[in-house]
Amino acid sequence: MSEAEQDEQQGSFEVSLPIDWHYPENLLSRYANNVLVQNGKYEFVIAFFEMQIPMLLGIPEENLAKLKEMGSIRAECVSKIVLSPEVISGLISALQIELEKYQSQRSDQ
Repeated sequence: MSEAEQDEQQGSFEVSLPIDWHYPENLLSRYANNVLVQNGKYEFVIAFFEMQIPMLLGIPEENLAKLKEMGSIRAECVSKIVLSPEVISGLISALQIELEKYQSQRSDQ
């Protein structure tokens, strides 16, 4: 008896279906210039932040004084995603492939 026949008799089977990727019309796109990645026991958390760099229009001494006075720069979280380790592995691969495509296109110009 083949493995497929054994699976069928045991009531387990696997079906592959194509994915219909859908973006809701009201989905907001936000710019993120900072990312924080943390891991837990069973998941990875990726938080995306937008940080506004302060406008510094004075002389260097004035700008330095202003920065010291500020103490910190606020980074606003624009999205937080929780992923399983299996999905993270695929995400890293996909990002690497897309980065290599991007770099290749940029070097061709």
